[in-house]
Amino acid sequence: MAETVDELTIEYLEDDKMTVKQLDKVVLTKGAWATLMYKYQDLDRNKDEFGPVKYSIRRYQKRNGQYQAKSKFNISSKDQATKIIGVLEGWVKEEDDA
Repeated sequence: MAETVDELTIEYLEDDKMTVKQLDKVVLTKGAWATLMYKYQDLDRNKDEFGPVKYSIRRYQKRNGQYQAKSKFNISSKDQATKIIGVLEGWVKEEDDA
């Protein structure tokens, strides 16, 4: 478990082999509740190589000095990420125009 936001990672090792490779991490919020966004790749076990880039938004709660994962949303493709960006940009523009 991580004690600080900087220690949080999406990387995952199974039998000393990396199965989830973190490419980037952005801390969106810090505090008792932390929100992070990750850019990552999953290992394709059939090909023994990492697959396409994916994205994940994760929420952590700090309890007893340790961050614990509470929820996550995985963005599984570039197309889905582009659609989410478009919707958010539209909503923010609507608020700015109001």
